[in-house]
Amino acid sequence: MKTFLISRTDAIGDVVLTLPVAGRLKQLYPGCRVVLLGRTYTQAVAEACPWVDSFLNYDELLALPAATQLARLQEQQAYAILHVFPNKVVATLARSARIPLRIGTRNRLFHWLTCNRLVALSRRHSPLHEAQLNLQLLRPLGHSATPSLSDTAALVRLQPRVAVPEQVQAVLASRQPHQLNIILHPRSRGSAREWGLPHFGALARLLHQDGHRVFVTGTAAEGEELRDWLQQYQPFITANLTGQLSLPQLLAFISAADGLVAGSTGPLHLAAALGRNALGLYPPIQPMHPGRWAPLGPHAQYLVFDKPDCQDCRKQPTACTCIKAVEPLQAFASIQTWQPLPQVSVSSDFVV
Repeated sequence: MKTFLISRTDAIGDVVLTLPVAGRLKQLYPGCRVVLLGRTYTQAVAEACPWVDSFLNYDELLALPAATQLARLQEQQAYAILHVFPNKVVATLARSARIPLRIGTRNRLFHWLTCNRLVALSRRHSPLHEAQLNLQLLRPLGHSATPSLSDTAALVRLQPRVAVPEQVQAVLASRQPHQLNIILHPRSRGSAREWGLPHFGALARLLHQDGHRVFVTGTAAEGEELRDWLQQYQPFITANLTGQLSLPQLLAFISAADGLVAGSTGPLHLAAALGRNALGLYPPIQPMHPGRWAPLGPHAQYLVFDKPDCQDCRKQPTACTCIKAVEPLQAFASIQTWQPLPQVSVSSDFVV
């Protein structure tokens, strides 16, 4: 039984789009063990993925003495490590641990010194989706074919491991048959271009007027930032859940709602991976456009302003007008095509 270590020590959305690597390994090496090395705040994502057998916490690893770090990595008895996100500390540690196959990209100098399999991979100008680009790291294992986007999307799969908090479940369950429970996630914490609070407010009003229920999510800090906006649009918002849900609870909440609207953020990719309606709002600028970062899932959609590339937004990112050119009425029209979805069941045991 081979053990594969996947290193992805960055954000939630990036980890979600790395899940196909784990799923593809399970297809290619039945019975293999897949370990995801990631940050503390992504652990719940790894635990909700049926392709991931174990999680190795990078933040906890760094807190250990150097000798213990090495021993902890050697305990994994990994056959190969795939550096999906380049991390010099991890790459150096993997070399010291003498992991037999150490796979990285050729465009990182430290990979030339720490890896023994290098992949020529340019992400910035590639026509491939991020999830397909991640799969290129499997080429040194003898699997050079790039799966289609639909085949790749089928490997983006999550299932909640905890139940929705009872008080939230009670609110969700009180909807009428014609109503949708819709999550708006207005902020991106700098990971994406902002659609803007006026647009999210207008969408909340339209949804409320159409008889649907609106829930707002975000971190506690984002809740503080949104305080005035939340007060202004309070008549159209069923519940403000900013700062009230842990990541496992957020996964459960998204899986119990009918859909989510957000920019290119972690929650958007979580919703798509959970099989919910997911509407992403994108600028046309490379490499942030949906061709690279669209949500992947059976009910995933996106809206983007029809413009080849946005040089003005490239020069002044904070004044991006292209994403704001997507009108709330467009988002509302997309949501009107949604159907109520059954709640995803909670699973403590996966069958891979």
